[in-house]
Amino acid sequence: MTRSSIDGQTASSARVYNYLLGGPEHFHADREAVRILMSRFPTVQASAKANRGFVLRAARVMAEAGITQFLDIGCGLPMSPNTHEVVREVNPDARVVYVDSDPIVVVYGRAWLDRPGVVTIAGDLREPEAILASQEAALDLTRPIGVLTVAVLHFIVENDAGQHVARLRDALAPGSHIALTHVCADTIPREELEVGQAIYSRSTHPVRVRTRQEIRALFDGLELLEPGLVPVADWRPVPGTLFPESAPEALGGIGRVPH
Repeated sequence: MTRSSIDGQTASSARVYNYLLGGPEHFHADREAVRILMSRFPTVQASAKANRGFVLRAARVMAEAGITQFLDIGCGLPMSPNTHEVVREVNPDARVVYVDSDPIVVVYGRAWLDRPGVVTIAGDLREPEAILASQEAALDLTRPIGVLTVAVLHFIVENDAGQHVARLRDALAPGSHIALTHVCADTIPREELEVGQAIYSRSTHPVRVRTRQEIRALFDGLELLEPGLVPVADWRPVPGTLFPESAPEALGGIGRVPH
């Protein structure tokens, strides 16, 4: 990473997301980035909230499928309700491991989220084996794991994003689930797409926007759950949800590791 998220002088993707969701953890650089984004990209806040709604619904679906251990990779700054709160409504003993590559996120997570059965660790989706092998995570790799990688993969600008997902998939037990969302080039006007990429290029985490076909390929080797790869707000919407917002930017889905 060429820029630091610690000094507050450069916008951080985690703090930008927190600000868009109405959270308190942000600096002037983050607010300025959001101001520019919203002036040229009017649905960006609705998109952030729609992604958050997907996280909560996907986590519950996994818990209701019987999964009792979870990895929230790229978890971002704590924002209640968090993944562990949702899955523990289904199974109070569910284990949740929050993972982020941003050191500030890890500090906040350990301060506000960690408790028995809930831990925050430093990790990067580009190194899935290290995450799964972490002694802090203490995951049982012989049993299914529910993995959340929401609004994360578009921050992997290299061509090998699919390889990282495949390595993660291959290390998981059958019946595991991988949920992901990704900004889609096919659903965003070109001028908005260029502005968004330019703004994030000056942040701690530049973005790469992929096509629907490229996003669908991230699920190779997985069984897509219904309704497949769809706009995030359309993935099993729940009436009265905390985040009812709809926006066209991101597609999402859940893939199951086949038996």
